[in-house]
Amino acid sequence: MRFLASLLSTIALRMARWMAVSLSLLVCCAPSNLQSQTKEQFRPTIPKVWDDTIMKDLEIPLAKAEYSPQPVPESFYYQIPEKQIYKSYAVYDPAHEPKGYIEWLRSREPEIEWDSGKLKTREDWVRAGEAVFDAPTASGSIMLTKERLENIEDLYVRRSDFLSAVQPSLSADGILPFFRYVVRKKGAIEVGILSCGMCHTRVMPDGSVLKGAQGNFPFDKAMAFALRSGGSYAIALNRKLVRLLWFTPWLEPDFFAGLEQKNSEELAKPLADHPGGVITRHRSGPWAPIQVPDLIGVEARKYLDHTGLQLNRGSVDLMRYAALNQGGDDLSNFGGFVPMSELAGPNLNPKALRRYSDEQLFALALYLDSLPPPPNRNPFDATAAVGKTVFERERCASCHTPPLYSNNSLTPAVGFQIPPDHRERYDIMDIRIGTDPTLAIQTRRGTGYYKVPSLRGVWYREYFGHSGSCKTLEDWFDLARLQDEYIPTGARLYGAKTQAVKGHEFGLRLSTSDKRALIAFLRTL
Repeated sequence: MRFLASLLSTIALRMARWMAVSLSLLVCCAPSNLQSQTKEQFRPTIPKVWDDTIMKDLEIPLAKAEYSPQPVPESFYYQIPEKQIYKSYAVYDPAHEPKGYIEWLRSREPEIEWDSGKLKTREDWVRAGEAVFDAPTASGSIMLTKERLENIEDLYVRRSDFLSAVQPSLSADGILPFFRYVVRKKGAIEVGILSCGMCHTRVMPDGSVLKGAQGNFPFDKAMAFALRSGGSYAIALNRKLVRLLWFTPWLEPDFFAGLEQKNSEELAKPLADHPGGVITRHRSGPWAPIQVPDLIGVEARKYLDHTGLQLNRGSVDLMRYAALNQGGDDLSNFGGFVPMSELAGPNLNPKALRRYSDEQLFALALYLDSLPPPPNRNPFDATAAVGKTVFERERCASCHTPPLYSNNSLTPAVGFQIPPDHRERYDIMDIRIGTDPTLAIQTRRGTGYYKVPSLRGVWYREYFGHSGSCKTLEDWFDLARLQDEYIPTGARLYGAKTQAVKGHEFGLRLSTSDKRALIAFLRTL
C-alpha cells in the first residue's frame, strides 16, 4: 500500500510538472492568441476636430454678440504642426528629491512618448490619453521672465523663494504633480508647464493625487511670483501677454488703464491672494477669477465652463474644447481683436505654432471619460438621511436634479437680456440666482449665463461659487456672506478685505441643524 501511494504521488507530481511546462510553452509560443482572448483590438475612427461648419456654432454667443469669436478656418488650423510629446519626469520638492536625481536626468536621452502606431487596445489609448493629459505644452516660467528667454534650464521649481511664495501642495512622496521635467536635448532639463493636469490635478489631504479633479495648484500666486521675478527685461512682453490673456475689447476695465506704464508689481498684486482651486483664466481677468472645474464625470455635462460657453454633445466636442483651450482660441477673432497677434504680430504663421493632433485629442477624451470618482468615505448616516429630506423639501432637485444633481441648464445673469432665438437653441431657466454677473458679462468667456453645476463630488472640492469666494460648504451656506462687511474665505477681488458674496440664497435661512444635515447629505454625493 505504501508503494502504491508513493507511485500515485510520483505520477501526480509529474503530471503537475508536465501541465505547468505545457502551459508555459503555450504562453511563450502563442501570446497573440491569449492576448486576443483577453484584450480586444481597438481600431477607432478618429473624428475631425476642426470643422468650419461646426466650429462657428460650437460656442454660445458672448453677451456682446458682435464680439463672439470667429475661429481660424480649418485650412489654417491643419497647417499647424502637431505637437511632439516627449517623455517627462517627476518634479520633486528638493527636500524629498532622490540623491543624484538631477544628474540622472541630465544623462537621459530624449524620448518621444506619443506613438499612435503602438496603440492596439482601448486600454492602450486610455493610457496614451493620460500621457496627453500630463504632457506640458510649454516650458519655463508661467509668465515671461529673463530666465525663460535666455536660460531654459533655470529650475525655479527647486528654489526656496518660489516654494515659499506659492506654497504648492506636495504628494505623499514629495512630488509637485503640477510640473514635469522634460528632456528634449540630452543634458538640458526644462520645467514643463501648462499641461491639462496643471489645472486639473488635486493633491488630497492624505497626499494622494487625484487627476481630472478641481486642481489645487495656486496658479495665480505662481503667476504673481513670475511677474515679480521677471525683472525689467520681461515687463514689456508681459504687458502684451496680459492683453492676450485678459483684454476684453468692449470694455476698458481699471486693470488695463495705463497698462503701458504698469510695472510688474501692479500686474502681480491682483493675483497674489487667489488660492489654489481658483484661477484667472485666459478670456477672463483678475476682476473675474474662476473656480477650477472638476472634469470627473464631464461627459454627462451638456455645457462646458461656468458660463456654459461651449456645447458638449459628445466626446468630439470635448476634443474641440481641449484644442481651443490649449491655444486654439488665442487665434480667434473677437470683433477685430486677435489675442495671439499681441505676441506674434498681425501676420500669424501657422508653422510657428503647435497643436494637438486629432488622435491625441481623441485619446485625451477617452482618458477623461474613463476617470472614476474617488471613493467617498462620508457615510450616509442618520444626519445625511435628514439632509436628503431637507434637499427634497426645499426643492433643490428642481435645479440640481438627480442622478447628475444638475438639470444641465443655463440661468441668466443679472442684467442680461435673453435674445429671442436663444430659448429655441439652448436650455434656459427663467430663474436668476443673483450671483455676481461680472464673469458672465464683462469677459470674453461671458455668455450672459451661468450653468447649473453638478453637485456630484462636492465632498472633495472647495472654493464654491463660480468665482470661488467661499472655501467650504459651510461658508457657502453662511447667511453673513451676503453682507458687504463679509470677509471671503476664498478668492477676493484686488485684495479687498471685505466683500459680499451675493446670490444663490437658497438654504441660507435654514435652521442650524437643517444646514448641518443638508451639508452632510451633499458630502455623500
